[in-house]
Amino acid sequence: MSVSMTPTVGGDEDKRLSFQEQLELVKLPREGQAHRYISTRSAYLPGSDFAKGKELPSFHTAAFGGHVYAQAGLAAYRAWRETEKEKGVPEHARLDIHTINGYFTRIGLASRPFIYTASPVTASRTFSTVSVTATQPSVPSNSPSEDHYPAEDASLPQYPPAFTALLSFKLPEPDWDGTVSEQEAPPQERFASILSSRKPEEWPPAPPVDITGVVEIVGDDQVGTFPIAEMKKVDMKEYNEGKPVHERRELLLYRLLKPLPDDEDGKSGYDANAHVLVHAFVADRNGLLMAGNHIGLGYSLGRAASLSYHFVMHVEAKAAVMREEDGWWIQEVWFPRAGRGRGIVESKIWSPSGVHVATEYQDGLIQGFGGKLLKEKEVSGQEAKL
Repeated sequence: MSVSMTPTVGGDEDKRLSFQEQLELVKLPREGQAHRYISTRSAYLPGSDFAKGKELPSFHTAAFGGHVYAQAGLAAYRAWRETEKEKGVPEHARLDIHTINGYFTRIGLASRPFIYTASPVTASRTFSTVSVTATQPSVPSNSPSEDHYPAEDASLPQYPPAFTALLSFKLPEPDWDGTVSEQEAPPQERFASILSSRKPEEWPPAPPVDITGVVEIVGDDQVGTFPIAEMKKVDMKEYNEGKPVHERRELLLYRLLKPLPDDEDGKSGYDANAHVLVHAFVADRNGLLMAGNHIGLGYSLGRAASLSYHFVMHVEAKAAVMREEDGWWIQEVWFPRAGRGRGIVESKIWSPSGVHVATEYQDGLIQGFGGKLLKEKEVSGQEAKL
């Protein structure tokens, strides 16, 4: 997380974009077997959206990583759907997103588009893979607003890739023998007393920048302009008090800002797999910052940046569809390891009915000012006391 002394501009929650708006892609001409796309909207920049009167020096110069992660997934998914349609694969035999294994290799710039190149790697009837890379122009966009990027930006000189990923696609299958399906008790049961203490919408919004010192300055009522999903943060302080870091939990509640199609035939450009990407987008928010808070860097975080991010679906894409009438989804987050300047964030995605739909595993840089990982009182050598 780079620190810049450029003042941020006050945000407006009415500017929050839907999935279709924020992650819109325009198809570019193919290069051989490679499918190419370009983003049209600028990526979310955390910390640029505090309300007027609450502006702070910008803590982020890098675009929100969940943007390129989910949009790369969208590019790979569309490339695979095109491949299936060209092969005449019937709708019932088409594959769903199974995993997204991504690596962040260069800081993403919110003021420039991402250009995606997606190529099928392996193909079979039940399991296939697609690779995708994301680059950005090394010169400013042709758009003077640094948003609403034109397709001709794809012809500008490019930096080396900012992100690369391998996605797997799998044919949905029923539970073995029709009955075998195991998971731990959902958070709706394990944290029932906490969650029932107030209505979901009464919890404070997930902070634009979830660093303890920042939240204390700007307040916990900042909604910001985080796109696609409305997110609430459950107060887990009492539950976490006195526990070692690896036993602590954070709970985030979320739901779509605006409806997202899930057409069976994908004629709208979106099917249930788009909802999978919403969950992947949301799961990347503030994880490393929350880890920093728990390991003692809530007032001295110097840098936090994702290195790798893995997202695994445990059910078919249809089970990830977010419907307004179903209620709030839950992201359950914990922090099993920190050391050597890095930290691990794990989370489970739970449906409103308590189904464990997906798991996230993220490794990233978490470093304090001066390059130290933790405050002295919380370190043993260079490792977090977990």
